[in-house]
Amino acid sequence: MGTIELVTIEVADTTAAEAFYSAAFGPDSKVRVRESQEPSTGFRGFTMSLVVPQPATVNSLIDNALAAGATVIKPAAKSLWGYGGGFQAPDGTIWTVASSSKKDTAPDTGQIDAIVLQLGVADAAASKKFYLDHGLAVSKGFGSRYVEFDTGPVRLSLIKRDALAKTAGVSSDGTGSHRLRIGGDAGAFTDPDGFVWEALDG
Repeated sequence: MGTIELVTIEVADTTAAEAFYSAAFGPDSKVRVRESQEPSTGFRGFTMSLVVPQPATVNSLIDNALAAGATVIKPAAKSLWGYGGGFQAPDGTIWTVASSSKKDTAPDTGQIDAIVLQLGVADAAASKKFYLDHGLAVSKGFGSRYVEFDTGPVRLSLIKRDALAKTAGVSSDGTGSHRLRIGGDAGAFTDPDGFVWEALDG
C-alpha cells in the first residue's frame, strides 16, 4: 500500500502540455495532464524532481525542456551535493533535475533514476503523521525538516513550503489551486495542505 503510480498536472491547454512533456521527457513519463480552469497564481506548493546518473543527463533533459518551451529558473551548476538545475514548464509546474555526481563517467543515455514529488507543507510533523496513518512508509527523514516516503514509481517527500520555494529559486507566495492530482493505491483523500489523491482503477 501507499504507492504513487503517476501524477496528473492540471493545465489550461492539454494538447500543448502533452506535446511539451513528450518532447521534454519522452512518451513514457509518469506525468499525465488534465484540463482545468481553476485559478492558480504564484508558487503552487510543490515541485517535481528528476534524479539522474550524471551531469550530462541533467544538461540534456534541461536542454530538451527549454527547447520545448520551458523557462530557466536555476541554470545547471555544481553544488556541494552534486550537479543540477531547475526550470518552469509552460503550464507553470516547477521541475528540478539533479545528479549526485559532479563528473560524467559515461555517455549520456537519458536515464532517469527516480522521479520525486516534493510537497511544500505548513506542518511537517502533522503531514508526516497524516501520511503514516494512510499507509505510507518512511524511507528517509531528517527530523521535521524533510521526510521521504517509499511510494514506488514516484517518490513522495515533504518539506516546509518556504524551504521548498527557496530551494526551487522562487517566491513562496501563491494562491488558488495546486493544479495537481496524485494517483496511486492509497485511496482518495485530500491531505492537510490541500493536495488531492485519487484512487487509480485496477
